[in-house]
Amino acid sequence: MALSAITESMGMNLSLSGGASVLFTGDNFARLMSGLWTSASIAGLALLVGIPLGVLIGALRILRNPALRTILRVYLEFFRIIPTLVILFLAYYILPRELGVQVDGTTVAVVAFGLWVSAEISDIVRGALISVPDHQVDAGKALGMGGLQLLWFVRIPQSIGMMIPATINLATRVIKTTSLLLLISVIDVVTVGQQIMEANRTAHPDAAFWVYGFIFLLYFLVCWPLSMAAKALERRAKERNHE
Repeated sequence: MALSAITESMGMNLSLSGGASVLFTGDNFARLMSGLWTSASIAGLALLVGIPLGVLIGALRILRNPALRTILRVYLEFFRIIPTLVILFLAYYILPRELGVQVDGTTVAVVAFGLWVSAEISDIVRGALISVPDHQVDAGKALGMGGLQLLWFVRIPQSIGMMIPATINLATRVIKTTSLLLLISVIDVVTVGQQIMEANRTAHPDAAFWVYGFIFLLYFLVCWPLSMAAKALERRAKERNHE
């Protein structure tokens, strides 16, 4: 009985080793790294598009113009209420068909994620700008500064420390949300993982455990340092405020 148990245990270990081997069979590892690069690059481009646009929208949202503020508020709520998956499907499958144009999945993803990022950034920027103490703004006005000068020389420098941690946290959310790229035919890391599992389903039934585990590890290695950096910056900002 003991020998049987040992044999079964060894058989399980061999099976696990066999499943793990698919990660390094042929060019599978290189393909996974290429898929990760695709995910990271789309997230990076979306942030490059969304952050400047979001800063502009956030600055406009503090203006005393009820109509403009209402429009920008609706823009924010649209991207908060509608799931990102629905936005991707709308931009990739429905709008191109209705408009009679053909757009590749990467472009759709960058634009959709970029608009989502701009909406989230606008709220971060607005909240940080209005949190600047009134006496700081009044001091700028006493020096003869106009609206743009107050924004550039007083509000932004005073609030940027609060914007950065929240922006980094948003970046990690964007990176994790790229797992949806599979659904619009973009060859990201999840898509590559599924292709590897499909190709090895018969020979290695437990390949899914190892492939998904490895993908989890890749996302963790990318997002964890960003989360730690955001926490450190947030802690430093709180310490400065208490000085």
